[in-house]
Amino acid sequence: MTTPLDSTSSDRLRKVGAEMVGTFALVFAGCGAIAVATQHPDMLGHGGVSAVFGLVIMVMIYATGHISGAHFNPAVTLAFATIGRFPWREVPLYVLGQVAAATLAALLLRSVFGADANLGVTLPAATLSLWQAAILELVLTAFLMFVITAVATDSRAVGHLAGLAIGGTVALGALMGGPLTGGSMNPARSLGPAIESGAWSTQWLYIIAPMAGAVLGAMIYTLIRCDESDASSDDAAGCC
Repeated sequence: MTTPLDSTSSDRLRKVGAEMVGTFALVFAGCGAIAVATQHPDMLGHGGVSAVFGLVIMVMIYATGHISGAHFNPAVTLAFATIGRFPWREVPLYVLGQVAAATLAALLLRSVFGADANLGVTLPAATLSLWQAAILELVLTAFLMFVITAVATDSRAVGHLAGLAIGGTVALGALMGGPLTGGSMNPARSLGPAIESGAWSTQWLYIIAPMAGAVLGAMIYTLIRCDESDASSDDAAGCC
């Protein structure tokens, strides 16, 4: 996963196209797994759905990270721009492409599974207040963005394992948060099914909380990281 600082106009369509492919795959595979698990509960289950979300993120990072940076998530794009790792002028293009691709994926899933299928619209569990759900989404997204920032911006991280680390974090967030909030951590992943189904009652939560959490996670890593020059030559564990 990379964080391109700038691009020419000739590159922007390719980058946005790569973002759309990755985000489409995320929603089609992840929310499609929810539909399969609902219709065939003995075949996938919650663990299987969480694994699908993590796996699709992992493989699409390896497939498109060298093209667009493999954000697939408006919160990630915003966070990278906030810490100076992505140009602000490209944020609207990335976000529009991500949301459009998520919506197209949800529409295609509806045509495959039917009007009554569960396509993974994210809603807080009845046991949670909206603020509890918002805090959960914020914290899960902060953990995710902390990992993304580490493997995408720090040369000491093992770059070729970025997809595994990020995909694993997505799967962990889905495992823990799925029964409570849907474990979204991604406004595009939530908006796609919401736009298709018209379920808008709590979607503000899945826009604001992940974006705040992503910025928080990126800023925390930026604060605690240190330059390679700060590390002593005989301190293999780090710079502290």
